[in-house]
Amino acid sequence: MLVHLRLTAPADLAGTIVRILEADECVTNLVVLQDVCRDPRGDLIECDCPRESAGTLVDALDDAGLGKRGGILISRPSSTPFRRAEELEAAAPGDPDDAVIWDEVLDTAESASRPTVSYHLFLVMATILAAIAVITDSSVLVVGVMVVSPDFAPVAALCTGVVFARPHLVWRSARLLVLSFVFAIAVVTILALLARAGQLLSVSDVTADRPQTEFIWHPDKWTFIVALIAGAVGVFAMSTDKAAAMVGVFISVTTVPAAGNLALGLATGSGAEIGGSATQLGLNPAGMVVAGVAALGIQRLGRSRLERRRSRTAEPLS
Repeated sequence: MLVHLRLTAPADLAGTIVRILEADECVTNLVVLQDVCRDPRGDLIECDCPRESAGTLVDALDDAGLGKRGGILISRPSSTPFRRAEELEAAAPGDPDDAVIWDEVLDTAESASRPTVSYHLFLVMATILAAIAVITDSSVLVVGVMVVSPDFAPVAALCTGVVFARPHLVWRSARLLVLSFVFAIAVVTILALLARAGQLLSVSDVTADRPQTEFIWHPDKWTFIVALIAGAVGVFAMSTDKAAAMVGVFISVTTVPAAGNLALGLATGSGAEIGGSATQLGLNPAGMVVAGVAALGIQRLGRSRLERRRSRTAEPLS
């Protein structure tokens, strides 16, 4: 599949940008509209290229100064039914399903590291549902909770910040992850205390045997192993834009269910529930971060080698 680049270039830089695009054998449908842009004042340049080569091309444009002085927009056509597109896709290194546009990954990570009202609402609501799932011993509801939860986004952003050596991204992601869970647990603890006061919740509701959901606060060796695998799958899905695979990641880990049970443990003073849930709550993100950093680093290294091989065979600029 091709991607479409829409570039706005200042007049003094447009010639360089056009030469970069003309020299790239994977670029097609190159269009240059001179002096049509007003901000920045200059040329509008559009082209298409395979997703596999888009990352290298965007890096070259950024190195030429377009990222700072102009604009780079990447979009994905729903279909490219023409022969030249098929030829370019066949000639491009790798497979489009494996291709990564690192600028997109970084943009996604930056967005995921920002605290938003919607993020906190989703996490609080998911934690409330998790607490209800624990009380009713509903494994089905636990699965629903894990799908609703938004907590993997800052985990993936943290991994990206580590791999790309961006301390501000690591700090923002880690702060969001920790503080958002503290806030969600505090809200659910208060609600649980109100429920106890209204006799909607009793200590026995939390401490009774619950065979369908006891895995939430009984972590074992498999807890960390599952978190490792889920973290690796998650960053692969994020970087290659496989949204369907992300759902599987959400369902694999019990971070939010553990947060809901921790809140109930705090409200009822149950030490066993607090200890087990806190352990689960720590193991899951830790495992995902370790595996996510490793997987993203390996992916970036492999892609860099592929792009260097392509650059060595590319036609030099004239």
